[in-house]
Amino acid sequence: MTQICQDLTGKVALITGAAAGIGRDIALTYAKAGAKIGVADINIDGARETVQMIKANGGEALAINMDVREEDQVNSGTKELVDTFGGLDILVSNAGIQLIDPINKMSFANWKRLLATHLDGGFLTTKAAVEYMYPNNKGGTIIYIGSIHAHDASLFKTPYITAKHGLLGLCRAVAKEGAPHNVRTHMISPGFVKTAMVNDQIPLQAKEKGITEDEVVNDILLANTLNKEFTTLEDVSQMALFLAAFPTNVFTGQSINASHGWCMR
Repeated sequence: MTQICQDLTGKVALITGAAAGIGRDIALTYAKAGAKIGVADINIDGARETVQMIKANGGEALAINMDVREEDQVNSGTKELVDTFGGLDILVSNAGIQLIDPINKMSFANWKRLLATHLDGGFLTTKAAVEYMYPNNKGGTIIYIGSIHAHDASLFKTPYITAKHGLLGLCRAVAKEGAPHNVRTHMISPGFVKTAMVNDQIPLQAKEKGITEDEVVNDILLANTLNKEFTTLEDVSQMALFLAAFPTNVFTGQSINASHGWCMR
């Protein structure tokens, strides 16, 4: 009988972009559920803060200096986590950036930087993780933090939308390749979450469109939601816990929209 579980005792999780925002909240949630956490981020000071928060609550965690665009850093950081805690059961590929510009003003350098962070980072962390999940068909769970923009589009975010569509493709491809090794994949696709990345884009969009910041929030960010509400950090971290702890592989390859009705499917 399938029964919902929220216990990650004995599991080891690598979470990228965990110095703040969604990544940090997932790290804290997983640690509370009993997992040992690799807190990976290019911002090592922020990663150490997350580790201290986990340890203050009695958990175990390791800060890992990782630029997900750099293969050597991804491989060495993943190995350090495995050497420290004895294995790897869960990867949360969360590291990402946002850039706001119309396509005719978007520089090629910024296009490549954003895609490298999301797509190269997703590929490199996945490849590193399955090196420890595939042997003896041990298995594991890989969760990609996507976006409702993996299914939809909006103005002035061309590389971000392209990257999130690509990340969904990676999720589906790895679900098929990983299945014989008991590796499952999921994507969580939130609507707008009030993180620093979203807060930063509000004035940029207001300037680009010549409207107020309140109009950006109500008429753009929340326009397609059914109840004019932001998705919360807790919405995302609790879904990540549900997927990581779920006892079967029934949801593998699926994107779960957490968007207050935006882009229902």
